[in-house]
Amino acid sequence: MLKPGDKLPPERDLAQQLGVSRNVLREALRSLEMAGVLRLRKGVKGGAFVREGDTGRMNLVMRDMLSLGTISVRELSEARIDVLDLVVRLACANGKPVDFDALEANIERTELATQEGRLLDRVECSREFYKLLAVATGNKVIAMILDSVTEIHMRFVYAKVVSSGVAMARLVETRRKFLAALRARNAATASRLMRTHLESVQRMLEQDPGAMSLQVALAEMQPGMRP
Repeated sequence: MLKPGDKLPPERDLAQQLGVSRNVLREALRSLEMAGVLRLRKGVKGGAFVREGDTGRMNLVMRDMLSLGTISVRELSEARIDVLDLVVRLACANGKPVDFDALEANIERTELATQEGRLLDRVECSREFYKLLAVATGNKVIAMILDSVTEIHMRFVYAKVVSSGVAMARLVETRRKFLAALRARNAATASRLMRTHLESVQRMLEQDPGAMSLQVALAEMQPGMRP
C-alpha cells in the first residue's frame, strides 16, 4: 500500500504496469502533481513521491481541464473504464473480507432504494460503491484517481436520472454477480462484469446528449446530490 512519502516505481515500469504509453503517463503524473497528490523531483534521487492528497483539489483540476478543453468528456469516460479495470484487479488481490462486507451492505441499500423508487438515492449508493471498491485496492493513489473521475461521471448519471426518471435496469443483480467474483478473487470475471456494466451505462448516457454535456460536468452539485 502506498503512503505519503513513498516513491512510485520508475516511469518505464509504471507505464508497463498500467498499460499506457510513457507520454500518457507523464501527463497523468503532471496532473497528479497539480492536484497535490504527487511531488515530482528531478535528479539522481528524483522521481514521483506520494504526498498527503486532497481529492477536492484533484476534482477541481479535472473540472478545469474539461473546461479548458485539455480533456474531453469522451476521454474521461474511457479513462474511467480503464482505471476501474485496474481497481478491480487490485481489489481482487488486496481486498479484505471487511471490504467485501461493506460492498454487500451497499448493495442491500441499493436494492431498497430501487424497490422504493428512490432513484437519486440510488445514484448516491453508486457513488459510495465505487469509493468502497477503491478502498479495497489498498492503494490510496489509485483510490484518489478513481474518486476524481467518478465524482464527475456521477454528475452525468444524476442528470440522466433527473431528466428522464430512468436508471440502469438489473443494477442490483449485476452488483451481486460482481461481488461474488470479487470474493472468489476471480479478477478476469470481475473485470469483465465491471467493463460490461460501465459500457452499458455509457450507452445509456449517450442516448441523452443533454445529460452528457460539458455544462453538466462543470455544474455545481444540485440539491439531493450530496457532496
